[in-house]
Amino acid sequence: MQRAFVTGGSGFLGRNLIRRLRADGIAVVALARSPRASEAVRALGATAAAGDLEDQAAMTTGMAGCDTVFHAAACVEEWEPLDLYERVNVAGTRRALAAAQAAGVGCFVHVGTEAVFADGRSPMDRLDDTTPLPERPLARYPASKAAAEKLVRAANADGFRTVVIRPRLIWGRDDTSLLPKIIAAVRSGRFMWLDGGQFLTSTTHVDNVCEGLLRGAELGRGGDAYFVTDGAPRTMHEFLGALIRTQGVEPGERALPLWLARIMALSCEALWSILPLRGSPPIHRIALCLAGQAVVCDDSRARAELGYREIVTVEQGLAGVERIC
Repeated sequence: MQRAFVTGGSGFLGRNLIRRLRADGIAVVALARSPRASEAVRALGATAAAGDLEDQAAMTTGMAGCDTVFHAAACVEEWEPLDLYERVNVAGTRRALAAAQAAGVGCFVHVGTEAVFADGRSPMDRLDDTTPLPERPLARYPASKAAAEKLVRAANADGFRTVVIRPRLIWGRDDTSLLPKIIAAVRSGRFMWLDGGQFLTSTTHVDNVCEGLLRGAELGRGGDAYFVTDGAPRTMHEFLGALIRTQGVEPGERALPLWLARIMALSCEALWSILPLRGSPPIHRIALCLAGQAVVCDDSRARAELGYREIVTVEQGLAGVERIC
């Protein structure tokens, strides 16, 4: 790899990916949809390509001379208008693929997610790379990312290798995405453990995600998807509690039984569907699937085929999380 194009370069994962690529001596061009995003990616050593996922021509121009595309841009919020997920996650991925093909890029690596398996019915405690996608994942984020993954895998062809890397629960330094929301909930008294947090979860430190993405670009089998994680799962209570304490606050022990949370989620979703309520419901099924039950991903195939290994342990990662709030 000599020159890479990154979408979502000013986001949490994108910033860390640019740092890793530049540290490895790889030139980087990053899609930037605003002057602020352009400034952010330039500060990391990347060249900014003005445009967004709706501007296929700008992406094609920016990808010229690149051998690899890392597609990290997405609407990652769990509850936004349905058309936003279609426009960004689905149509945006379709345009990014078309731009890469037009620019003659040889490898397209897509940042996937375990959320594609969230359908509100199937267990998520034994996911591996052979687990079939559900027929009807939950709407919004899960369904849109599942549709995007299908597009990426179907686009694989001679001279255009596509690979999906699926991390679970990205965390780590420079987090402007997940951790600030959790800490805000703790400090406002809104934080509660779903089912006491006594269920297993896989996690993936942001540096390990980057390692998986580079391994996928180098050795990933075209049209395939690979999980990458921090290794052995931990209970949500153990992991998230330790992460929260890096910010000098205590999560407490308030808990909400999962059976009650499910009733509340269905009620809230019904209200939000029939009334012109703003924002997101206080609880919904997507959150329950991803943060209220066991989610365990087996990354043994990435370890066997890609030579993937976590380069940061959970303990090392926790020690490196800075105070952000």
